[in-house]
Amino acid sequence: MTVADTSRPIVAGRTREEIAARVAADLQDGYTVNLGVGIPLSVPLYIPEDREVFLQSENGVLGMGPHPGEGNEDPDLTDAGKRPASLIEGAAIVDSATSFAIIRGGHLDVTILGALQVSEHGDLANWYVPGRNPAVGGAMDLVAGTKQVWVCMEHVDRAGRSKLVTECTFPLTGTGVVTRVYTDLAVFHVVDGGLVLTECAPGVTPDDVRARTAAAYTEAPAS
Repeated sequence: MTVADTSRPIVAGRTREEIAARVAADLQDGYTVNLGVGIPLSVPLYIPEDREVFLQSENGVLGMGPHPGEGNEDPDLTDAGKRPASLIEGAAIVDSATSFAIIRGGHLDVTILGALQVSEHGDLANWYVPGRNPAVGGAMDLVAGTKQVWVCMEHVDRAGRSKLVTECTFPLTGTGVVTRVYTDLAVFHVVDGGLVLTECAPGVTPDDVRARTAAAYTEAPAS
């Protein structure tokens, strides 16, 4: 088991907004994408203008746009985090059963979620911290029904402990479901059931990542 070196000085890395921007840069034209709460809800602000991405929200929106701007909010139109949202041209509003049929039917290309822990094998824990009120929402449906699951989160928790772990200690949302992880320090892909470091954030070195990561991983060959 690899243990994160929490005594090493913390490097700046990306902000939460910069993590969202980095994730948005990887979305491909024509993707249909679900966004979880937290950092993922900022992704719409950074989708490149030359790409058409259809955002789906489990509360029944297909074709969700970013925050409409102060004074333009519609109290009946929100994202999954209950924040004001907008609609892009051609958007649809559907009932909950149809929304989850989209999710469970495998019609999403990517779901982007926050996480409490991700294991070195791509297991995800993101819905329950023991001692607090559970809030699973649609996460279990999303990870079971979506082709790709991208996680965006801070690399360590408030106590400085790695959120990339050997095995998740919190209740699981799904086993082996994560395909990518974006943190303030790095980007990982899950390949053949293992984490692969593909990119360090600006100003962050591979040694910085290694010192703050409890999970085992390999490094992608330099291009």
